[in-house]
Amino acid sequence: MLTPAALPTPLTPVADPLFAAAGVELLLKRDDLAHPTVPGNKWRKLAPNLRPALLAGDRGLLTYGGAYSTHVRAVAAAARGLGLASVGVIRGEELAAAPRNWSLRAAEAAGMVLEFVPRSVYRELVVRGGEPREGYLVLPEGGSNALAVRGAAVVAGELAGQIPGLGERDLVCCPVGTGGTLAGIAAGLPPGARALGVAVLRGEGYLEGEVTRLHRAAYGREFGNWRIHHGHHGGGYGRVPAELEAFAAGFGRRHGVPVERRYVAKALKAVHDLAAARELAAGTRVTVVVTGLPDPLTDLSRS
Repeated sequence: MLTPAALPTPLTPVADPLFAAAGVELLLKRDDLAHPTVPGNKWRKLAPNLRPALLAGDRGLLTYGGAYSTHVRAVAAAARGLGLASVGVIRGEELAAAPRNWSLRAAEAAGMVLEFVPRSVYRELVVRGGEPREGYLVLPEGGSNALAVRGAAVVAGELAGQIPGLGERDLVCCPVGTGGTLAGIAAGLPPGARALGVAVLRGEGYLEGEVTRLHRAAYGREFGNWRIHHGHHGGGYGRVPAELEAFAAGFGRRHGVPVERRYVAKALKAVHDLAAARELAAGTRVTVVVTGLPDPLTDLSRS
């Protein structure tokens, strides 16, 4: 059985000397604590999609991802909890004969059938939003679709109940991989509050287009209260330079928060550096959404 998420997730103030010196208040929205097997933004985006799948009588879930995809693992865990089958289409046919990494092992342990496809084929599938399969709900790479955006918007609704006077001095920050979480947060914020996405991969222009597309799909309109910062992707998806690793480890030690490296660390480092450079106005209240849990392995170079 799939247990419900523990919502609303906690909001934790962080006393950090650098932010204090810049006159910036830092809060963490601990979505990493939402669910033990479908954590963070994966629960936010999956839950609204699961309801229609169950109502439609689908027998399984099918999705797409890379060798270390958190989304793939989350879909596998959710499907197992609901008694559904699951299929993961994985980028890279060469991985089929290779020893399974910890992430793919976890997906298979949850009952997911893995199908490995050439990278060129995978790109075509992702561009098309997936390929229909009878009896399966098809979820896009990263799980970002119109329903997922509305699920992510609940984060902003929770913040409105947790932060007194959420408005013009507030900046809500999240990492951006496929755009669904940022799109939802921006759509759900009250007037005056702004959303900042931190790109975790090279995608300037493309990611902005994806967020706009998702807004139109979910709400039939565009929103002007968000932007994406592209200076902290570390060289690309899954890249964790030594400087970022040192920052994440130090932040975790100082504040007692386990820091996921591919997404959360980049968002935290971005707001840290923006505050240090005085690019955030004094009086700004920054809430960073902690979207997921750290990997069980420290070596991310194979991501």
